[in-house]
Amino acid sequence: MAKKVAFLQGNEAAAQGALYAGCKFFAGYPITPSTEVAEVMSAELPKIGGKFIQMEDEIGAMAAIIGASLTGAKVLTSTSGPGLSLKQELIGYACIAETPAVIVNVMRGGPSTGMPTGPSQSDVMSAKWGTHGDHPAICLVPASVQEVFEETVRAFNLAEKYRTPVMIMPDEIVAHMREQIVFPEPGELEVIDRTAPSVPPEQYKPYDTSFGDVPPLAAFGSGYKFHVTGLNKMADGFPTTKAEIVQAEEERQVRKVEANADDIVKFEEYLLDDAEVAIVAFGSTSRSARFAVNEARKQGIKAGLFRIKTFWPFPEKQLLALSKKVKAFITPEMNLGMATGVLKGVVEGNAPVHGIFRVDGEPINPEQILAKIKEVK
Repeated sequence: MAKKVAFLQGNEAAAQGALYAGCKFFAGYPITPSTEVAEVMSAELPKIGGKFIQMEDEIGAMAAIIGASLTGAKVLTSTSGPGLSLKQELIGYACIAETPAVIVNVMRGGPSTGMPTGPSQSDVMSAKWGTHGDHPAICLVPASVQEVFEETVRAFNLAEKYRTPVMIMPDEIVAHMREQIVFPEPGELEVIDRTAPSVPPEQYKPYDTSFGDVPPLAAFGSGYKFHVTGLNKMADGFPTTKAEIVQAEEERQVRKVEANADDIVKFEEYLLDDAEVAIVAFGSTSRSARFAVNEARKQGIKAGLFRIKTFWPFPEKQLLALSKKVKAFITPEMNLGMATGVLKGVVEGNAPVHGIFRVDGEPINPEQILAKIKEVK
């Protein structure tokens, strides 16, 4: 039997991926250029017994999905630019309370209102540093409509597996382009649910690390009662200021992601076996980079592409190994050097990093990248 095929926009694919993953609750606030995610969820969730709420603002939307997640639902919100900034306080709350949630943030020009209809890749640092304090960070950066679908499913899996908010950040070009998508059959893609408690309600503690760095999570309304707070807490969820408990708790929350980087990080390598110049790119810019690499190869220049699919945790191990083989890196990105700065910190002393930065609302084209390849080869 032939699989279902559709011609979808990236934002529509994100919504469809969420539904495939089992999302039953969406709360959000319309904002360009992510509104289509909310539009699809508003139409589809009622059909499957799910709930859609348009909240009064972005903070309210984040609060709503945290509450719904604690009842056991898989939850989604979508936003862009200033909306992500408004969500940050409660993203931090979701981190410390260890509440699974998925946030689709479509990257547009900024800061502030910036260029609402223009593409950008300048939110990736917000995924790790946007909210205050030390906290886990997972951020996925898809480059095609098919990948938006698949990475949204993976975002839900990671949120449930590691009890943490996960961000998926397509840039505006990927979010609004239309491409063919082949829908996977039910069960074809792995779908992970959070680990439920194995102890009776009277013995349950929501942050009991005897079960590992990711404690099982009960659902409110299922007979389990527990405390949730934005304060540093003990295993039972109640606040504490005891130094040794706070230290261990903070370290564990970061460790549950960083120590599992091999499980979380995804990337693509293209023509890197003999490459002397490596392009490191993500999102729509990686599509220009692939074209430029092919053109460089036609001209006898040994170029290759390392495509970042998981921005956080950053693929440090793989890029460090690559830096010992190539003569130079080129990092094209629609910001003023965010990935470039991280990469320089990883590969310092091994290979120089040359950035191509564009923030004028226009995409980086293959010609710009090819010119830089010829310059640094």
